[in-house]
Amino acid sequence: MQLPVIYILWLRQLKRYVRSRARIVGSLGQPLLFLIALGFGLGPIYEQAGGGNYIQFLVPGVIAMSILFTAMFTGIELIWDRQFGFLKETMVAPVSRLDIIIGRTLGGATVATLQGVIVFVITLFVGFRPESVLGLLLSLVFMVLIGTLFTALGTAVACKLKDMQGFQLIMNFLIMPIFFLSGALFPLEGLPKALAVVTRINPLAYGVDGLRGALINQAHFGIGVDLIVLSVITAGMLWIGTYLFSKIEA
Repeated sequence: MQLPVIYILWLRQLKRYVRSRARIVGSLGQPLLFLIALGFGLGPIYEQAGGGNYIQFLVPGVIAMSILFTAMFTGIELIWDRQFGFLKETMVAPVSRLDIIIGRTLGGATVATLQGVIVFVITLFVGFRPESVLGLLLSLVFMVLIGTLFTALGTAVACKLKDMQGFQLIMNFLIMPIFFLSGALFPLEGLPKALAVVTRINPLAYGVDGLRGALINQAHFGIGVDLIVLSVITAGMLWIGTYLFSKIEA
């Protein structure tokens, strides 16, 4: 693989994010709404039910949500590049499409992970406290995996679409069920069988559970299981994204 090409595409994604202050600030609105409205609104009810501090429980889910939304919508940049000719210029260059897709995916995953880190820092001001420094490092691994997985998924969807409106509709159709059925807002213990099955086949559920286990030592599936499952699904989605990108026509 030609590392300079991967580096250039990664850096391009990162520069787009850093230069767009409105995008950074705007993407923080939804996590803050969930933290304040749900964290403090449902906190007393959750505590009375014997669940403990709801802010502690909610924060890993909110971090995962922020990464999910940011990662999935990086796929729209592929459609943008296709419409304005940048993709054609990239694809006629003497580099493999594997290099191109890896560079784009790593760039999107980095942006999504940075967004998750920013949300994590904000949560410290609303009362969240991680259990250990080692857990913080492990949570960063889960953030990167979540970002890579859903950046690859967003790219795979963008490879099959040519208009931004269609992409946004598909993303909303995918993102909401993935998020709300991941256990980000509610415990996974004692769920109805049908809902329990859905959460087990939802890849974000393992990301949320892994973050929760790393940050507050409350993993439903187990951190080892979360890490293995998320890694395997991420590798599979990268392969799918690479295959679909190899068939794309600029």
